[in-house]
Amino acid sequence: MPITLSDQDKSTLRTAAYGAVSLMAAATGSPHKTATNATIALTSATGLVGHVLTAKAKDIELKGKTVAELADRVLPALTAAMKLLGEQAPAEAGNSTILLAVEAAQAHPDRPSTTTAAMARKITAALDADGVAPEAAAGPDRPELQKAIEEIVESGFVGVSLRVHDERGEWTGSAGAAELGGAARPPINGHIRIGSNTKTFTATLVLQLVAEGRIGLDTPAADYLPEFGLDERITVRMLLQHTSGVFNFSGEVNADGTIVPGIPIPYSTTGKEWMDNRLKTYRPQELVELALSRPARFEPGTGWSYSNTNYVLARLLIEKVTGRSVAEEMHRLILGPLGLSGTVVPDASPEIPEPHAHAYYRYEDAGERKTIDITRQNPSWISSGGDMISTTQDLHTFISALMGGKLLPAPLLAEMCTPHPTGIPNMDYGLGVFVVTTDGGGTVISHNGAAVGHAALMYSTPDGSKTLTAALNCVDDADLSIATAFLNAQQRLVNEVFGGGPADPAQPAG
Repeated sequence: MPITLSDQDKSTLRTAAYGAVSLMAAATGSPHKTATNATIALTSATGLVGHVLTAKAKDIELKGKTVAELADRVLPALTAAMKLLGEQAPAEAGNSTILLAVEAAQAHPDRPSTTTAAMARKITAALDADGVAPEAAAGPDRPELQKAIEEIVESGFVGVSLRVHDERGEWTGSAGAAELGGAARPPINGHIRIGSNTKTFTATLVLQLVAEGRIGLDTPAADYLPEFGLDERITVRMLLQHTSGVFNFSGEVNADGTIVPGIPIPYSTTGKEWMDNRLKTYRPQELVELALSRPARFEPGTGWSYSNTNYVLARLLIEKVTGRSVAEEMHRLILGPLGLSGTVVPDASPEIPEPHAHAYYRYEDAGERKTIDITRQNPSWISSGGDMISTTQDLHTFISALMGGKLLPAPLLAEMCTPHPTGIPNMDYGLGVFVVTTDGGGTVISHNGAAVGHAALMYSTPDGSKTLTAALNCVDDADLSIATAFLNAQQRLVNEVFGGGPADPAQPAG
């Protein structure tokens, strides 16, 4: 049976080439970073060609391996993929960058020669440059969108990239800078820490397991997770809907404005402590146990309160029911079927694949204001409340497929989008999504996320036909100085694309 390569498949091959070259470059430059990027690149490859690659990638183990051994493991996967590409898209197979990548991988000496090492670095740089598209600009028919993102940058952001799919087709653009002091714009389809957009992926995964008959939406969560002593009245639905009343391990704000702290987070009085320990690893069980040691916010089902703990419990529930990690299940049911090769479930890894814009944090030390690059950070402190990495293209593909009925049966999709009052004007919550009423009386489905110097927006009409996804990078701080500009940016873009509507108040912690 003939196989047709999609654009996503071709993109995956470039990712594989990047992975192979990164493994070759691991003996030079920054070995930890390049080797980790290679692993992420290969194991996150999905779709038709990706399945060829990931089958081989399972055998790739970096620890204790020589460069020759690594190349021997990578090369068969890359060669098989290149053969498929050559059969289906000869022009793409002739891409000099990919061919050089294969040549570099085939060389695989135990200690790369100066020439091979230089070749690896040059190829890696070329592949990175291919993905950055720094000068990509608005199409001539959408100047209002380019103007909007340029004005958002002027409001206080380092950079913004935007992707819109509507009746006029696809539009992409970027403004500002990928790095402070740099001239290159943010990559059009760069990787970004998506914060609480992770909740929509996690909720979808739970609902898919409901569809498989493995989880009951109105079954007590304690039936699946008896080890935590959860209130028997808390159902799976309440976790996804934020109506469980469970304390938020990242802290709560009382009605009078007082703060009840949880773990150290990047905001308020614990900002410096978080920054100094931003590579620390938290395990999901640890976060849940801390939350359950605090009084509940309200009786289960009697109120609404946004709590990251709900989604860490959802992660643990997924893992308990399936016997596999949330990353494995995410690949099985969402990332693989949709070909989301740019989306990563990082667990405790601080790495983020190239290309990406940089994230920053500003703080005071002995009376001196300092700004540091925090692009590399351990996201386990927020876990499934907001740890994932993705791209504007993958977010579009995901939300469009979800709303278009490709991931969930119609009855469960309807449950997901059924609004529950939050107390926020014109903004209710379903199961892992906000249900937003626009100024014109329309409805958009949304979830946005902030992730310390990175932020991601994701909006769609209920049928998935019109979407807005965006990636923003900024200088964050303990006082959340960027918060007002962030809310204004959301409002501006919703107005431009959907004709007006309230902004989704992404939570500071995830």
